[in-house]
Amino acid sequence: MPFDAAAYYKAEFVEHRAVAEATEAALAGAFSGLLAACAKSVRAGGKILFFGNGGSAADAQHLAAELTIRYKKNRAPIAAIALTTDTSAITACGNDYGFEQIFARQIEALGRPGDVAIGISTSGKSANVIAGLRQARTMGLVTAAFGGQNGGDMGALSDHLIAVPSPVTARVQEMHITLGQMLCGALELELGLVD
Repeated sequence: MPFDAAAYYKAEFVEHRAVAEATEAALAGAFSGLLAACAKSVRAGGKILFFGNGGSAADAQHLAAELTIRYKKNRAPIAAIALTTDTSAITACGNDYGFEQIFARQIEALGRPGDVAIGISTSGKSANVIAGLRQARTMGLVTAAFGGQNGGDMGALSDHLIAVPSPVTARVQEMHITLGQMLCGALELELGLVD
């Protein structure tokens, strides 16, 4: 039987809509809590640190850029860093301390109490993301995680857990970037940087 591209296309949208609706229903409170924590940190001179692997690394970079440069309108920059972009630091740490420590080491160097550390992992089981959240918590940073289902191992280390209610990696990743961009837009408004 030949592949039915039209049926596949329709089924993907049906599944996407179902996960988007479930996410909307489940995460309003968690989203508001994370927004408040980020706004409090930035108002106090803190910053937001994003980190993850693969597609989650791309999300970390995307969201940090939205905050430091602009989202919808020109405005003052918001302090944010993606811990996924410094290849010299990542490869030096991977070589000298092991890949599991690439985010924890950068948080130790760059993080300050009151900053917000946001780990992104679809499975919630990425060892280096877990180590980063653990380091952040030890240092007094506010910890947050974007995950799927119950958040995996990140849940116990997160002050703010954004766990997309789906076991499907693609759908979780779609909701992560949607919620991340919503966080950027809401943060601009909450801080009074745009009208």
